[in-house]
Amino acid sequence: MARRATAKVSFRALLVLAVVALGAYALDQISKFLVVTNLTEGDVVRVLDDVLQLHFVRNPGAAFSLASGMTWIFSIIATGVVVFIVWFAGRIRSVAWSVVFGLLLGGVLGNLTDRLLREPGFGVGQVVDFISTPWMIPAIYNVADMCIVVSMGIFMILTIRGIGLDGVRTSGSAAAGEGTPATDSDSPTDSRSESPSRSDAAPDGLAGPASTESAH
Repeated sequence: MARRATAKVSFRALLVLAVVALGAYALDQISKFLVVTNLTEGDVVRVLDDVLQLHFVRNPGAAFSLASGMTWIFSIIATGVVVFIVWFAGRIRSVAWSVVFGLLLGGVLGNLTDRLLREPGFGVGQVVDFISTPWMIPAIYNVADMCIVVSMGIFMILTIRGIGLDGVRTSGSAAAGEGTPATDSDSPTDSRSESPSRSDAAPDGLAGPASTESAH
């Protein structure tokens, strides 16, 4: 029965994944629409001086404007990631892991949409980037990139803490497993501690007849 319960799909986890993915995707596409509509390519708007700027560029490469000229390769990779997440989603039973894969799915879909539908053509479209934080990183990025990076950060935290896809902390269960043999190992020690008292009793039993003979 336990195995059947574990095998069931967690609809709560799927719902969280879907909501997070749709939210990330919508926020990415809406922000890009506003940038394309209100800014001209190359425009720079200083929102917080050098801390936060809006710098509209079109990126033919990967996230953070890396590997330009390999757009079609990243389109194929992104499509594979989307297919994998959709296929793998049924195994996720943890809300935290649902957030991870939801952010990843929404971010990948956001940039994939640009590569498929924007100029210069299908599969090689340029991604709209507009967020610039010169004090932190020289690259220009977008909301989809942020979602992907945040998902990787949460992924590392959950992995380091040993939290599995079912939400169970595997490291804690391993520690509990080590504690069980330790408890069992105490029983032989108790039996050994009792044995000296038994051996001490044996000489007393032998001493009884000896004392009787001396009395005769």
